[in-house]
Amino acid sequence: MSISLDRVWANVYNKISTLTIRVLTPLETNMWYVYLLLSKSYGRWYIGSTKNLQKRILNHNSGRNKSTKYGIPWKLIYCEISLNRYDARAREKYLKSGMGRRYLKNRLKFFFAQGF
Repeated sequence: MSISLDRVWANVYNKISTLTIRVLTPLETNMWYVYLLLSKSYGRWYIGSTKNLQKRILNHNSGRNKSTKYGIPWKLIYCEISLNRYDARAREKYLKSGMGRRYLKNRLKFFFAQGF
């Protein structure tokens, strides 16, 4: 018994054409953000992770966070997206290390060359 390739491709095409592609909004996904903030007043860095980046930055700039209330205002200068909390926390831990800070300085060298 032989099946013609035309018949196989027609079957595959019919299955693909019936698929619906839907773009997920950030609220529908389980994305976690690892971010780097720069204090405009002191020039200090803050590295953190969160599920809601916009809300977290507002918290930092409103003085609700003990570790960042003295550096207000904060500016977002770098962000990475992870698909789960564990990867985001591991990446945050790495970026807070000496090698991670070196990585960020190299990654953002043109930003820092402009004198932010």
